[in-house]
Amino acid sequence: MYVLKTKETDSSVIQFIESIENLKKREDAYQLLDIFTETTGYEAKMWGPSIIGFGSYHYKYDSGHEGDAPLVGFSPRKAKVSLYFATGDPGREELLKKFGKHTAGKSCVYFNKTADIDVTVLKELIQQSVEFLKRTYPNS
Repeated sequence: MYVLKTKETDSSVIQFIESIENLKKREDAYQLLDIFTETTGYEAKMWGPSIIGFGSYHYKYDSGHEGDAPLVGFSPRKAKVSLYFATGDPGREELLKKFGKHTAGKSCVYFNKTADIDVTVLKELIQQSVEFLKRTYPNS
């Protein structure tokens, strides 16, 4: 049986950010922490060892697999910053066209530094993802 690895923990978000060796990445992480906190209204929590998440929802797939996940989040990784948004949101692609220099996967968006992106569009992406997940999983 599949065991979910990314769970909310009691680890300190600030300690995690302070452990980032690259000063610019650390500064970007603090900027993202402020943006996500202000935009969502949720307190930042660590999910697993390296994801900073905001809010949570409970999902259940047709396959029977279920679990909890943050509504949105980010991880300041060594190579790139990973942003975590809802999968299946049809409006995301339009916003990403205006987002700035990035690459995107199914649920993640990656960029090098906050100077490469449009912070106003980031706030829109955060709001849109939270609203989409609240509509999709209303009982969370």
